[in-house]
Amino acid sequence: MNALEVKNLCKSFGIVKAVDDVSFGVPEGSIFGLIGRNGAGKTTTIRMMMNIYLPDAGEVFLRGEKVTAAFKDKVGYLPEERGLYKKMKVLDTLLYFAELKGKSGKEVERKAVEYLEKFELADRKLSKIEDLSKGNQQKVQFIATILHDPEFVILDEPFSGLDPINTNLLKEIILDLKRQGRVIIFSTHLMDFAERLCDHITMIDQGKVLLSGSLKELKSKYGQKHVSLNFSGDISFLKNHPIIENIEDFGSTLGIKVKDPSQTQQLLKLLVDHNVLVNKFDANEISLHEIFIHVTGKESENVF
Repeated sequence: MNALEVKNLCKSFGIVKAVDDVSFGVPEGSIFGLIGRNGAGKTTTIRMMMNIYLPDAGEVFLRGEKVTAAFKDKVGYLPEERGLYKKMKVLDTLLYFAELKGKSGKEVERKAVEYLEKFELADRKLSKIEDLSKGNQQKVQFIATILHDPEFVILDEPFSGLDPINTNLLKEIILDLKRQGRVIIFSTHLMDFAERLCDHITMIDQGKVLLSGSLKELKSKYGQKHVSLNFSGDISFLKNHPIIENIEDFGSTLGIKVKDPSQTQQLLKLLVDHNVLVNKFDANEISLHEIFIHVTGKESENVF
């Protein structure tokens, strides 16, 4: 069952069609990724879902009912353009945003301090926002997004600007919210993050939906003829080999596409015969980044 349904959304700015007939469903209790390159139409779509922008056409439904302005009270929203009151103190900022969503009192304050401790910001709770680094300001805004215990969490490029330790902490909190039954929607141009976190995705490019569905089903559909290879040795003999359709180099691994699914075992034999040390050989395995290239013919930004 879908918690949210986006149906035929369209939005233009002047002569630019930012979102062009976009439709998808967000299942209950899922982590849903709206993915695509910068400028693909992700943020505009989210803003229409939030009633920040009115669509030129199309509708958004919450469990079968058309979304109204009241939907905002159910949502914790982290916008792409971060914005906090620079002169306010950290703890006051968190309590202020929680109160805007109808939550106040000692329990909210306790949770705010608990989150600050998780993000190693407890000693800065009385600091002004302007005295924090950009990364720490982002952590404060993320806490403000989830402090009021929203039913839906919508995160627009949530990992931008975070170091690896805080990125991992953010991922753990997102997974914990999922375990609590929350619906998490996040947009990103970073395919690696989407692949690690999402149950379902919708991929858009130039305002149009390219594909949509469960990540497992999409990888199964597009993974035929693909091999993910981690190795040591010389594989130059594979270049222009008759069974090879394409090779993508991702640094520590290769994505190899053979011309026929039956040739994956032949590829493994070729590697062994040429004394290549095969550390990992996953047949019918494809990354989300490779799927993106396959359906768009373009490179996406990625993180490894």
